[in-house]
Amino acid sequence: MKKIFLTLTAVVIPFLTGTAQIKNPIYKDKKAPIEARIENLISLMTLEEKIMQMNQWTYGKNANPNNIGEIMKAANPEIGSLLYRSTNPEYRNQIQKKAMTETRLGIPIIFGFDAIHGYRTVFPIPLAQACSWNTELVKQSCAITAKESWLSGLDWTFSPMLDVARDARWGRVSEGYGEDTYANSVFAVAAVQGYQGENLADKYTIAACLKHYIGYSLSEGGRDYHYSDISNQTLWETFMPPFEAGIKAGAATVMCGFNDISGIPASANHYTLTEILKRKWGHQGFVISDWGSIRNLVEQSVAKDLKEAATKSVLAGVEMDMVDNAYLDYLPELVKEGKVPMATIDEAVRRIIRVKMKLGLFENPYVDVVPEKKRYLLPEYLKVAEELAAESMVLLKNKKQTLPITDKYKNLAIIGPMVKDSVHIMGFWEGMGRPEDVETIFDGLQKEFKNKATLNYALGCNFEGEDKSGFAEALAAAKKSDAVVVFLGEKRNWSGENGSRSTIALPKIQEELVAELQKAGKPIILMLSSGRPLELIRLNEMADAIVEIWQPGTVAGSSVAGILSGRHNPSGKLSITFPQTTGQIPIYYNMREAARPDLGHYQDIPRDALYWFGHGLSYTTYEYSPIKLSKTKIQKGEKIIAEVEVTNAGSRDGKETVQWFVKDPFATISRPMKELKYFEKKEIKSGEKVVYRFEIDPMRDLSYLDSVGVRHLEAGDFYVIVNNQKIKFELVD
Repeated sequence: MKKIFLTLTAVVIPFLTGTAQIKNPIYKDKKAPIEARIENLISLMTLEEKIMQMNQWTYGKNANPNNIGEIMKAANPEIGSLLYRSTNPEYRNQIQKKAMTETRLGIPIIFGFDAIHGYRTVFPIPLAQACSWNTELVKQSCAITAKESWLSGLDWTFSPMLDVARDARWGRVSEGYGEDTYANSVFAVAAVQGYQGENLADKYTIAACLKHYIGYSLSEGGRDYHYSDISNQTLWETFMPPFEAGIKAGAATVMCGFNDISGIPASANHYTLTEILKRKWGHQGFVISDWGSIRNLVEQSVAKDLKEAATKSVLAGVEMDMVDNAYLDYLPELVKEGKVPMATIDEAVRRIIRVKMKLGLFENPYVDVVPEKKRYLLPEYLKVAEELAAESMVLLKNKKQTLPITDKYKNLAIIGPMVKDSVHIMGFWEGMGRPEDVETIFDGLQKEFKNKATLNYALGCNFEGEDKSGFAEALAAAKKSDAVVVFLGEKRNWSGENGSRSTIALPKIQEELVAELQKAGKPIILMLSSGRPLELIRLNEMADAIVEIWQPGTVAGSSVAGILSGRHNPSGKLSITFPQTTGQIPIYYNMREAARPDLGHYQDIPRDALYWFGHGLSYTTYEYSPIKLSKTKIQKGEKIIAEVEVTNAGSRDGKETVQWFVKDPFATISRPMKELKYFEKKEIKSGEKVVYRFEIDPMRDLSYLDSVGVRHLEAGDFYVIVNNQKIKFELVD
């Protein structure tokens, strides 16, 4: 008996103690094929170890006030992921060391954080970035964010947000790239490439996370977290393409949304999470729930309790549970009961481990520890931040060339609640940005106009309320000045998550301030900082010039001052439409035509938007030649080249974005009035001419997706549209 016992002990103990008795396990061999390493590791894991990998907990202070009821947990070294809210890389390395050395298998933790538009160097909000139409600058900003994040202990960011957004009442419109599907797709690729670099295992790269999958921005009435009634046609042609583009670009992870998609919430939607994302598109990474979105299945009436919510989410294809503990608490018994197959658990863990291995965490689990002055706000970072902010700003109106400010304005009234602000100017999801790092608008103006103009500052009013006591001082400043520059806008929490608003007009007190300043009889330059389009129907009439500066971030001052002085020639074009009033929503450039185009419009406001998608003025003048086509008739396998020559006929150098649209006037299903298919931004010196080209691939640019995601290309007439001119060509079978 003793001999038998010793023999059994020799066999069982190594099995129970894992790598302590396993020599050179395959999963630790970086030269072995990654899939072989993954399978080896899974074969060694217990059920409890697997389930721990499928959970994310938090470490550090909660940075999002919307995520209430947080239970802080000790950093269990067996956890799959930590939402890391500390900027200290040493703490991170200490936690990681426990995971690597004090657990049975030494599986590294992946550390994530919401670095949406910067970490410490805060860039303009994504909605603004899209207005730059400069994908290279956006890519650079994401690469800088990745480096600052990695040096602070992060491996993963919950960005980019790819929700095509056409309802400005929805606060999270600020986090995405606007109303156009193609634009969102292109910026998705730029962001993923910026964050992830050429190789995820390289230093200073972090995993991207495409969110919120899918249809979240269609929440009814713009109310955050609400029901989304989405037809399959809209799902496929509007919301799917940006996510598919991000997946093709190599995005490591995806986050599902809070929303209920036509009765099946995003966190329990097998069709979108498994049939499309995994099977059709072949995504090899993993899906994480949004904060509390598994638990929300109970509130959404599709799960009777958290146990059932866990069942539905994991079977639908959500691999990692963000903070709900639904997986941790219920997956062991769900597996035991046979309600969740072990194969489902293994596949979830396989995907999570795959991302960790691609990040190189098994070989290089720690980040470098360097002083903060070498991590953050480096001069080259601030240069990119200023360039991106300046190119994002949109000159909406410029009556009689009021701007730029030149020698004709020796005294400037600088008025408004945004002038000396250093908090709201960063916008929502400001990462680890600090107000003390922000160059305020006033700081930038003082530097820009030193020895050139006198600045007469007055607050005027606060962002909201009824206190008009500052009006008199503001009017006095206006009267003794040559021009009045008014800085109005939104507080940071008026947009972003849980930032839904019933009206997109600024508070009455801000509009009343501008009306008061009109009494001075001086030109009024309106500078608007916001996280969404604004209702400007009244302000538009009072202002001589209007610039939408959005929420520009850390280098607000220099970028804004450069636009005002003309050091930066405005080149931004709207990535989202500004309606006349909130009541016009939804209004976007590529709507489908009405049955009676001349009827059915609101009778109490103009039918057009105030400023359409693509609108944006410059301090110079661009002249477009007629569009030229290489052919006027092509077959489906051929390509056609469209060209337009753009001349800078003004006295200033500038950058011009040419947007190419296609219109299909007749198809089996109705098509939008026009669709953006390509854009390109180039610098054009004063007096120079530049040719812009668009190579039209019929299957890519002239086809359409149907309600099940099948692409159709039909023969017939098409139009290419550029700068309000169009030319017809024919596609034949």
